[in-house]
Amino acid sequence: MGTDRYISPLSERYASVEMQQIFSQDRKFRTWRKLWIALAETEKELGLPITDEQIEELKAHAEDINYDDAVRREKEVRHDVMSHVYAYGLQCPKAKGIIHLGATSCYVGDNTDIILMRDALAVIRRKLVNVIAALAGFADRWKDLPTLAFTHFQPAQPTTVGKRATLWINEFMMDLQDLDYVSGSLRLLGCKGTTGTQASFLELFEGDQETCDRLDPMIAEKMGFSGCYPVSGQTYSRKVDTRVINILAGIAASATKFSNDIRLLQHLKEVEEPFEKHQIGSSAMAYKRNPMRSERIASLSRYLLADALNPAITSSVQWFERTLDDSANKRLSVAEGFLACDGILDLTANVAGGLVVYPKVILKHLMAELPFMATENIMMDAVKAGGDRQELHERIRELSMKAGRAVKEDGEDNHLLEMIAEDGLFPQDLETLKTSMDPAGFTGRAAYQTEQYLREIVNPLLEANRKDLGWISEIRV
Repeated sequence: MGTDRYISPLSERYASVEMQQIFSQDRKFRTWRKLWIALAETEKELGLPITDEQIEELKAHAEDINYDDAVRREKEVRHDVMSHVYAYGLQCPKAKGIIHLGATSCYVGDNTDIILMRDALAVIRRKLVNVIAALAGFADRWKDLPTLAFTHFQPAQPTTVGKRATLWINEFMMDLQDLDYVSGSLRLLGCKGTTGTQASFLELFEGDQETCDRLDPMIAEKMGFSGCYPVSGQTYSRKVDTRVINILAGIAASATKFSNDIRLLQHLKEVEEPFEKHQIGSSAMAYKRNPMRSERIASLSRYLLADALNPAITSSVQWFERTLDDSANKRLSVAEGFLACDGILDLTANVAGGLVVYPKVILKHLMAELPFMATENIMMDAVKAGGDRQELHERIRELSMKAGRAVKEDGEDNHLLEMIAEDGLFPQDLETLKTSMDPAGFTGRAAYQTEQYLREIVNPLLEANRKDLGWISEIRV
């Protein structure tokens, strides 16, 4: 490994080899050659004088790219596509004259970009489904465990650990719906020509409009697409990139919400991310178990959320039928957006699949707050026994404030139940009050909602995607 040049952390530390291969130079240039073969085949099928021998020659060298020839040529002509046309022609002398016939650079450049995004979205989708599956298993396991819920990160009415997990799942489910919609709407650019008018092909096919109409659909079918965008300039609309990267940014937002909740729960010592036997949490404090994976999720997600601005701005500033100020930005923002999202999902799946729950700590925290939350029920029982509602409400308020001050100012335990039992205004004794403190009685429909959500929404999705389940993420650092 060279250490004297910059290497992107996305490839060195975070993104999977699978995703890196999709955006590799080799995948790009092999796809270019597949597109040139598809074009030549289609043009032959539509009547142009291209021979089977020329097609076979192109196919024979579809994979063995002579990179040295292309690099030398690009230094001379300063044009990547024409350099590869030249290099391909050296290997295919019989087909040299028909390579790239009638096409512009965007025929291979833009169509390849769409193909790579489609393939990358398939990887993202598989990993997203597995994240949902891991969280669904967690939600089901802990659907009945009461826990303190928070609004404004202040103690609120209890929920269950499993119900909280459904909130994480639901956001990833929305991301999956968005991904499926956008992925399903992807089309190839096709072969539209210099300004999108297909003028060169109208010339090649001697003004035959019907033959020109058949060109794009035939190329799309050969490349595994249902069709091409019906209209374009020289390029496909850069809004396509915006839509795609927005999907990735949505996943980043969902992952950040999940990771932030885990970081807060780990501070509370209620739920922790996985921590390996020999893992070091801090170089200074050997006892620490820092939530470094969740923090890394948040860190990479922040990068991706900011990166999503690039395609949006690029789309907004394209002039007329095309400009070239998109090219350098696209090379960075699209590929790195996918690499970042890939790393985020690897981490998220790893954390979701290894969460550690501490029920006794959860119960301790819940019981410290539950007396405050039970006061309404206590007051209603006292009213039923003949008490005055307004008088009881005021006394509950006074006792709650006193108990709260003792907890905050003196560090005492919550003695509200004892204070109520000793107050003559309330008929309940301490034992009765403690008996009413069963946490399960305060979680409402949380467990039922969790079961229902998993049964009716999540499990059918997982069953429909069963072939994608079982993937295990690998964390390199």
